[in-house]
Amino acid sequence: MSRHPELKYRTVTAFQRRIGNPLLRRLPFQTLLETTGRTSGLPRRTPVGGRLEGREFWFVSEYGERSQYVRNIRVDPRVRIRVGGRWHDGVAHPMPEDDARARLRSLPRFNSVAVRAMGAGLMTVRVDITG
Repeated sequence: MSRHPELKYRTVTAFQRRIGNPLLRRLPFQTLLETTGRTSGLPRRTPVGGRLEGREFWFVSEYGERSQYVRNIRVDPRVRIRVGGRWHDGVAHPMPEDDARARLRSLPRFNSVAVRAMGAGLMTVRVDITG
């Protein structure tokens, strides 16, 4: 990996971890993905943007396999997703075979623009709602 993408990754993730995510998590109607920490076992909540289609919630991870929540999903795919202020149980499926750029065109525009601008190694994730 060249230096520029690594610097971008470190800058964006530091901003999200320290400023963006703590602020967004507090908004009552922000969509949140809750995973279980793969080492700590504690709940980890991450703001995401996506779309609920029937009993499936679709979103695109900015950094694919490098995203902490994708790593958590690989260990334990059971998640909760808060959509429209309501929590749902689900099972998450990282989908590296899906065309993440095409998927972004079907998701909310504002978030999709940010994911394309900030991300590298995009990957689609589908959450099957179970409860």
